[in-house]
Amino acid sequence: MAELAALEDPQARVVNEKHGDDHGVNLGKLRAIAKRLKTQQDLSLELWATGDTAARLLALLICRPKAFTRDQLDTMLREARRPKVHDWLVNYVVKKSAHAEDLRVAWFSDPDPVVASAGWALTTERVAKKPEGLDLAGLLDTIEAEMKGAPERLQWAMNHCLAQIGIEHPSSRARAIEIGERLEVLKDYPTPPNCTSPFAPVWINEMVRRQG
Repeated sequence: MAELAALEDPQARVVNEKHGDDHGVNLGKLRAIAKRLKTQQDLSLELWATGDTAARLLALLICRPKAFTRDQLDTMLREARRPKVHDWLVNYVVKKSAHAEDLRVAWFSDPDPVVASAGWALTTERVAKKPEGLDLAGLLDTIEAEMKGAPERLQWAMNHCLAQIGIEHPSSRARAIEIGERLEVLKDYPTPPNCTSPFAPVWINEMVRRQG
């Protein structure tokens, strides 16, 4: 904890706080510490228990994803209120767990929009990698009905799912683009040069073009 505190950079904290994160540790330096520590599940649990955001990010880098029980992951997800911690937990840990599909289903319709956004993120992963058994038309129905008025984190997750459906599934592409154009979610999002807009119709068309 002292080592993490020594890495605190006030300027980095200002930037991170604009995104809802409350730490000022450079993530490259955090990854270097994780590389030195290697996998240490017990230390990971202790770091997580501190509640400190930088410590929790380090915990997620040195943990053993398959060692967590379903209930541990569910509790951790509900504790992970900072966007970067939430994102790393879902992408670096839950997706590698044997409990990923069970948690996807459980979280998908959770009344807490931050928890539900994790369910949508796991669904987007399946849309891309293992769509068998998913009701894509049903997902588009839900997105069409709920995305426009959804809280920000959930809206982003739904929008990503919408784009992924359009990119990966040609039979659903026209409808995905039409929903995106009509709802106009993230249409005016400021996008840096050489980056793809998160506005679903633009995102879909650009990725399909790149795929040839």
